[in-house]
Amino acid sequence: MSRSLYLSVFFCLLLLLQSCGNLHDQAYALFLKGLYSGSVPLISPEELQKKKTQTTQLVLLDTRSEKEYRVSHLKGARFVDYAQFDVRQLQDIHKHTPIVVYCSVGYRSEQVGENLQAAGYTDVQNLYGGLFEWVNQGKPVYAAHGKTNKVHGHSRSWGIWLRKGEKVYE
Repeated sequence: MSRSLYLSVFFCLLLLLQSCGNLHDQAYALFLKGLYSGSVPLISPEELQKKKTQTTQLVLLDTRSEKEYRVSHLKGARFVDYAQFDVRQLQDIHKHTPIVVYCSVGYRSEQVGENLQAAGYTDVQNLYGGLFEWVNQGKPVYAAHGKTNKVHGHSRSWGIWLRKGEKVYE
C-alpha cells in the first residue's frame, strides 16, 4: 500500500472514530507510523520531559511556521522555520549537543532532523507526535506572555489530532 493511500485510509478511519478516545489514540499512532520515515530517532513526550530536567545542554527546535510558534511552543524552544530552514542558523550549537526537533505532528521536524544529521549533528531526536501529542498528554506550552492553552492547529484537517488545548487557526 502506498504511503499516501495508507495515510488517507487512516485519516478517514479517524474521522469515523474521532469521538472515541482510545480509538482516536490508536488511529493517531497508525497515522504517525505511516507519516514517519524512521530516519530520525523518536523521543516520547515523557522521555523529553525527563530529559529536560536532567540536562541544561538540551536544545529544542520548533520547526513550525512563525505564526504557529507565536501561538504557543515548548518552554525554551528556539524557532527555526521549516520552510526557511538553513543549518547555518545553528552554527552556535556544538555538533554533539542533544537536540530535539518538533512541529505539529513530527513530519516537518523529521525532515529538519535529517538535515541536521546530514550536517554532522550526532544527537538529534524528533518529538513523537509533535506538539499535538505533548499537549494531548497534558504537558504545558508557552507564548510570549507565559503559559497558555492555545495551540495552532496547523490546518483544520491536521487539527483533528489535537484533542486538548484551544485550537487556533489564524
